[in-house]
Amino acid sequence: MIKISVLASSILIGAYALCGCKISSVNNPPVVVENDTADYFLLRPKLEKAYGYSHAVKIGNDLKISGAVSMDDSGIIVAPGNMEQQMKNCYSDLEKILKHYGYNFDDVVAENVYTTNMEEFIRVSGYRNAVYKKQFPTGTWLEVKGLAIKGQLIEIDMEAHKAK
Repeated sequence: MIKISVLASSILIGAYALCGCKISSVNNPPVVVENDTADYFLLRPKLEKAYGYSHAVKIGNDLKISGAVSMDDSGIIVAPGNMEQQMKNCYSDLEKILKHYGYNFDDVVAENVYTTNMEEFIRVSGYRNAVYKKQFPTGTWLEVKGLAIKGQLIEIDMEAHKAK
């Protein structure tokens, strides 16, 4: 019986060491979210209601922003055929949303870019250096067959986190 007890204890200690688990709450205090109520934001309320989405939602310190595209408040594409200007317009809208919540591009932790022309996007992607001055977020770049409205060349969504 003692051999089984010693074997079980050894297995548990070995498993603990392998997983690198930390149990101490002194070294790793729990993160306290002051307000976990969802705070929604509509950048273009009429369009977003017509299409059935919210442009952003903030819960606690986390902010999720839906895909930004190059369009005006009437839903008309701005800069058709011009990838660089459409990209700049996307970042302009994203910045408005970030600022609404007191965030900036330094707080962005994930960014996803959807484009109908990856080659052209890569050619003009250097503009992102003007947007992300501290570090680049994680993310994915995907070439897609099409976006929501014909003529859209790029859509960018992102997530941000504000440390308290």
